[in-house]
Amino acid sequence: MIYFLTSSPSVSVDGPINPANGFLDRLREALGNNPLHALFVTTYPDDAPWSEHCSGCMRKAFEDVGFKFASYVLLDRRTAPDVKKLMKQCDFLILGGGHLPTQNTFLHELEMPKLIKKFKGVVLGISAGSMNSARMAYALPEEPGEPHDKNFARLRPGLGLTEWRILPHFYMYRDLTVDGLRMYDDITIPDSWKYGIPFLYFPDGTYLVGQDGKESVYGEYLVFQDGTFCRVAENGQKTLLD
Repeated sequence: MIYFLTSSPSVSVDGPINPANGFLDRLREALGNNPLHALFVTTYPDDAPWSEHCSGCMRKAFEDVGFKFASYVLLDRRTAPDVKKLMKQCDFLILGGGHLPTQNTFLHELEMPKLIKKFKGVVLGISAGSMNSARMAYALPEEPGEPHDKNFARLRPGLGLTEWRILPHFYMYRDLTVDGLRMYDDITIPDSWKYGIPFLYFPDGTYLVGQDGKESVYGEYLVFQDGTFCRVAENGQKTLLD
């Protein structure tokens, strides 16, 4: 298996694929030239129109840059009973973005943490899909009521692809607030101290690649250190993770 964990693979919501930091070249190399059997895992399994929209936009974006599909299946509530068969057929698994807890619940209903251990293809994580790829996923409270909800679990078992916890859309999210709290400065930084876990803050266009126990970040990313956000790498750079 090789996995690409992105903040977003697109230049904008429902936009074209972002080629920054060699993303398209590396993804083409990993996927090869044969028509793909793709499986798009929605974040909202019970919202068929929205799931179809997100899945369809992602398919079009890939087709627009030359990828060909032998099959492209949306995995939602309707197709969930066939998940084992679909995973065996699939060679390109796309984990959609959206509300992390909702997707996390669906992934466990599918028994995806167990199924993905046998997967030999390419995984693409998008935002929440990348966050849920961690062994213990961090759920950033982002909807009203979540920051002050004592029953809202901020750490949840994920898919186990990586130990790293990615926080996506750095420049977009840094100034956003929920319930009067800044998402990063007032929520994630105290949580990093509370739980003793570091976060990798990814702007769109940055991504992590993992294969055979080795992981690298391509592009700009930041960590919080000594009271400020520190840029670890710039766009165009490759960083090996320990």
